[in-house]
Formats: sequence, C-alpha cells, structure tokens
Amino acid sequence: MLHAGAYLFLALLWEFYILLKRKDFKQYRANVLWVALACFIFGMLIEVLQGTLTSYRTPDWFDILANSTGIGLAVLIFLGFASLLKNLKQKLG
Repeated sequence: MLHAGAYLFLALLWEFYILLKRKDFKQYRANVLWVALACFIFGMLIEVLQGTLTSYRTPDWFDILANSTGIGLAVLIFLGFASLLKNLKQKLG
C-alpha cells in the first residue's frame, strides 16, 4: 500500500510539472505515458539496486506490482481528467 501511494504521488508530481511547463496540450497522452514509463524504470532500478548493493534488503515482485499500481492510477487520473485539466490550464494562463 505504501509503495502504491508513493508511486502514485511521484507520477502525479511529474505529470503536473510537465503539464505546467508545457504551453499547450500537444502530445498530452504521450507525456503521461513517458512519465509512467520513467517512474516504472525508476522503480525497477531501485529494486535491482537494493538487491545488489545491500545485504539487508531483497528485491520483491510485490513491490514492483505495488509501484505499477500507483503509476497506473496516476495515468488513469490524468487521462480521465484531461479535459478538466485543459480547461483549468487555459484559465490559469
């Protein structure tokens, strides 16, 4: 549960950052998917490193599944609220 929440938060932060930095909504879906992929790769890298660089931690497939669940929820949120976010961005400037 903690992993899913952490990766949901991580993906949402990155997606909001990109949304605010871009002037238009071109490639909106592609940006959301790139963020999801980057977060997934980051999670995999962390799992591999904790298995190879530490003696007290082991990689866990359930952690990867939980990370992916959080990332997937962030993607669903951003794709589901795309029109609302577009209108909000237009109002903000």
